[in-house]
Amino acid sequence: MTAAQAYDVAIIGGGPAGSTAGTLLKRYNPDLEVVILERERFPREHVGESQLPAISKILAEMGCWEQVEAAGFPIKIGATYRWGASPKLWDFDFVPSESFEDAPRPAKYAGQRLTTAFQVERALYDQILLRHAESLGCEVREETKVAVVEREGDRVEGLTLADGTRIEASHYLDGSGNAAILRRAMGVGTTVPTKLKNVAFWDYWENAEWAVSIGVGGTRVLVLSIGTGWIWFIPLGPTRTSIGYICPAEHAKSCGMAPAELYDWALAQEPLIQELTAKASRDGEVRATKDWSFVADRLVGENWMLMGEAAGFADPILAAGLTLTHSSAREAAYIVLDMERGEHDPAWLKADYEETQKTRVGQHIRFADYWYSANGQFTDLQDYTAEIARDAGLNLSPQQAFLWLGTGGFTRDIAGQAGLGGPDLNAAQHITNYLADSESTWQINNYNVLHLNLEGATETFAPSFVKGRIHKHRCYLRDGKRLPDVGMYALIMRLLERTSDATEMVQGLVAYFKKTDLGIGLKLAMHYPMNALEAMLLEGWIVGSFDENRPRLTLSTPKEGALVHKNRDLAGRGKDLQEAG
Repeated sequence: MTAAQAYDVAIIGGGPAGSTAGTLLKRYNPDLEVVILERERFPREHVGESQLPAISKILAEMGCWEQVEAAGFPIKIGATYRWGASPKLWDFDFVPSESFEDAPRPAKYAGQRLTTAFQVERALYDQILLRHAESLGCEVREETKVAVVEREGDRVEGLTLADGTRIEASHYLDGSGNAAILRRAMGVGTTVPTKLKNVAFWDYWENAEWAVSIGVGGTRVLVLSIGTGWIWFIPLGPTRTSIGYICPAEHAKSCGMAPAELYDWALAQEPLIQELTAKASRDGEVRATKDWSFVADRLVGENWMLMGEAAGFADPILAAGLTLTHSSAREAAYIVLDMERGEHDPAWLKADYEETQKTRVGQHIRFADYWYSANGQFTDLQDYTAEIARDAGLNLSPQQAFLWLGTGGFTRDIAGQAGLGGPDLNAAQHITNYLADSESTWQINNYNVLHLNLEGATETFAPSFVKGRIHKHRCYLRDGKRLPDVGMYALIMRLLERTSDATEMVQGLVAYFKKTDLGIGLKLAMHYPMNALEAMLLEGWIVGSFDENRPRLTLSTPKEGALVHKNRDLAGRGKDLQEAG
């Protein structure tokens, strides 16, 4: 047998998952020998271009945010939708467009850029990340296919490459995307917790007009339902745009059209797309892939872990794919770093990793299902969406939908904050209001006496990932829900130890944030603890009562707000001009 080449960590796949993990491994432990095995030669084309703001923080930690910014990718400040009960266009912004500063580029990762994202041309973006990992000392082997995964039980013993080379490592990370080299080799199955099985068709266009330009390089993506599915329109640079169409696999199969014909037909249904591409040209190669949401049954083994799309995939309606990929790869790298140091129990770290990633992907799938089931525009999708709603027992009133969405999910998405499928709790509530064409109030308004409820909960620990090291923080488990004693949750728990009066609690939060300047202003800073407070109430960690002699809280999430609102800059363009305003 040929002598094996030995490494500390072998990473399969050189995309964002592999590059993120490799970069953080080398940044925090330069002595590790890390090899990244990539079957293609970069740059190479890839779909999945729209990001969420959480990625920017990871890019900054990797040390390559400035490189990505220098590439001149459009700044994503949000998205414009034709979706839900109303045929009108509406926006979901990360930062209010009217307050977005007309700042020069390239810029620093500071100020308003902390809450925005990029829309990236993946060929260039992935190459920037892979070269960055290489510059930190990762050995990168492109055009290198893993032919055989050598296993003994649940342990990977080595990798045999297509050229016969053998690789051995202490740790193996699968970032190979839908190829899922390790997942398949280790016999790990997948679960599909949704009724939707979609396919995607897309092409790239040159010189398409941006739907909207905001400041220097800022724009929104377009997501437009057309009855049989939906169209994406994602500017990738000054001249290049990704335009795609997603529909049920059954519709694509039964419509009698070839992929290119179906793609042309779909784009012809949307006058706004026709207008934006009137002077544009296209590559002329319609690509296709299945977009089936799934979660791997297992994500960890004796000496291996799954990252990114090898671990799970959620429908792209929430643009969460790259966020899930970067986040899982970051945490996988931290766990490998810790296993090398021996500071924490590897079984504990791996179990938490598996549960966290499954929950994240599952919540994104659940939120995506709600998006589809709330869309009265769809015609060919009506049977699918009705089935989703029926199986979930889902009444499409925003309050009931919101409670259904939030069960067990708010406290696991972002450590110490209340999030759901990417947006924070308040933004998620805004979206459910808009999709259902209604308004809802916060549950916390019904109570003004609040008590922490830990009855029946098990006290344990959860990891947090900070500057290359894993820290243990206390958390509580009950009925599949988790309350972490960290961040905003910890702040509220300490306040509840001092007072049960809701008004006094809010006053305490205001006083705290006046002393603790987050650089985002008091009003925005208060969103974080109030989101956490509502999440704790929804998940039963707080029980409330109402005292008529005390004032009540008056939090509100109107249908129209600073971040979720009727579109105001595309009036007079595209379909049904009087409606598009």
